[in-house]
Amino acid sequence: MKFQSQLFKVISMLTIALFLVIAPLGNHADAASGIKSTKIVTTANKVMGTKYVYGGTTTKGFDCSGFVGYVYKKVGVKLPRTSGAMYKTGKKVSKKNLKAGDLVFFNTSGRGISHAGIYIGKGKFVHSSSSKGVSVAKINDPYYWGSKYVGAKRVAKVIK
Repeated sequence: MKFQSQLFKVISMLTIALFLVIAPLGNHADAASGIKSTKIVTTANKVMGTKYVYGGTTTKGFDCSGFVGYVYKKVGVKLPRTSGAMYKTGKKVSKKNLKAGDLVFFNTSGRGISHAGIYIGKGKFVHSSSSKGVSVAKINDPYYWGSKYVGAKRVAKVIK
């Protein structure tokens, strides 16, 4: 009886350990196989014009990271909630190597990463701004975004 109890504990611990190792891999299954950049851009375009709401994560209103998280969740990739936390994920991408679907980050507050968007190609990104809601802007805009740009991350395998 004592042997069966110990065996049960060992099997239970091994099962839990295996689950803890394998479970995180499940969140990135789509990312590993690839997501079409057109799917990301189309998903973002579907909510174009949605108003800005601080802390918003739904089509009733988005803040910047709520919008980015919403789009990526729709294509099967779970991201952290805030732009700062998103910036800590993925692979760094230089500005000259940006591809549609890459996340772009800005310092609009003077205190580090405070804004995020999704690069859509041709020097443009889609984001949720407090003044225009979900809209498109130029990454090198000389009047605002150009000087606020911090960097970009590739958080999923994006294919054409």
